[in-house]
Amino acid sequence: MVVVIDGPAGSGKSTVAKMLSKRLCFKYLDSGAMYRALTWKAAKVKLNFHDDEQLCKLVNETCIRIESTDDGFEIYVDDVNVTKEIRLPFVTENIHYISNNEFIRGKMVELQRRFAEGENIVAEGRDMGSVVFPDADKKIYLDADIEKRAERRYSELKAFDGKSKLFKVVEDLKQRDYQDLTREVAPLKQVDDAFYLDTTRLTREEVVTILIEEIKKISK
Repeated sequence: MVVVIDGPAGSGKSTVAKMLSKRLCFKYLDSGAMYRALTWKAAKVKLNFHDDEQLCKLVNETCIRIESTDDGFEIYVDDVNVTKEIRLPFVTENIHYISNNEFIRGKMVELQRRFAEGENIVAEGRDMGSVVFPDADKKIYLDADIEKRAERRYSELKAFDGKSKLFKVVEDLKQRDYQDLTREVAPLKQVDDAFYLDTTRLTREEVVTILIEEIKKISK
């Protein structure tokens, strides 16, 4: 069974997807981590993010591997564990150069589908239901007010580096929303057959409970 969760940054996708996969005993796929991993490598080798040719060459020369763990997953770039590093601000600031590249997205879609082959999986991202798994058994779209999304992201970043400012997180999220919604290749969108859930006033546990009830309907 394939369950996909799409939605904007800070809507709770990652946390909910992890919790849901644990409750269902499914594998968990954070598709955004793959784009972050390549962004991390591009920055480390000091690649020009405006050079599409070099970015395309980089994805062909890079081995990105995801391994499922009890806590979710770990991601490796050329056998280097970068699970924590891909959350650093410089990755977030530059990921749109990677995610906007049509050739790279094609390669990532191949990896994501291969990871899910023959598995029960909860996959989250921006284009899981529209592009990567259009025939998913259950499609979910999570959303939340920008203020709540910024508050969640701020808490994550503050715990990580202690330097983030809430007003900056709000502005960054607005910019990320614009980039995700308007990019030419696989933009963020709610597909017609997705179950929509506003998580603004819900706890993570409440969201997971609601989603499990929705997933149960598949077999009824």
